[in-house]
Order: sequence, then structure tokens, then C-alpha cells
Amino acid sequence: MNETLTLIAAELCANAVRHGRVPGRDFHVRLTAEAEGGADGGRLRLEVSDTREERRPVVTVPTEPAPDAESGRDLLLVAALADGWGVTDRRSGPGKTVWAVVGTASGNRHGALRQTPGCRADAIPGRP
Repeated sequence: MNETLTLIAAELCANAVRHGRVPGRDFHVRLTAEAEGGADGGRLRLEVSDTREERRPVVTVPTEPAPDAESGRDLLLVAALADGWGVTDRRSGPGKTVWAVVGTASGNRHGALRQTPGCRADAIPGRP
């Protein structure tokens, strides 16, 4: 699970630097633990916020880039590794927050990509 969260963080942070950078402003990373009842354990929620409002990723199933493309796999990886991801308005000002959640239960994922990537903006009930 540590490797999964590390890869998701790297992809979202790289996107913030590449697509969300505004000169003179930083991006912010936030990691929180969310408890869930039952045997499923909890979840870790990773949020990466930047100040660029107009460059929001579309929350759909990302399409695979051409085999020889040098970029375009970032959200495909996030969708395949995370239990859910989405985009919300930034809490503390202008911009956006791209978030992803990963379950902490020991039976989750084992570091492998899921067979069917999917993006679920509704992965966390009651959360924007």
C-alpha cells in the first residue's frame, strides 16, 4: 500500500507542477486518514491543491495514450491504483484540489494495477 500511495502522490504532484503552476505560488499536499467501520479498515485520502482554476482534469475513465507517447499516463495510473479519485474546488482560495483515496485493509491490491481502471467521483459519500 505504501508503494501505491507513493506512486499516486508522485503522479498528482507532477501534474500540479506541470499543469497547475502559477508563478510565485506553490501547490499543497495533504494526507489524511479516514476511519471506516467493519473489517474493511480505513482509507487514506491524498489531496494535491494548486491555484490554477481553469485547468481541471475531467473525471472520466482516462484513455490510454499512444504506445509511443511520452506523457498522458498519469491519471490512467491514478485511476487504476486508487479506490476513487476526483476534483473539487480548493478549500483555501482559488484553484482546485485533485484527490485520491486508497484503502488501508491488508487485503487491498497488493501493489498491482486493477484489471479495470475506473474513476468514481462519488467514491466518498458526503464529500465534494
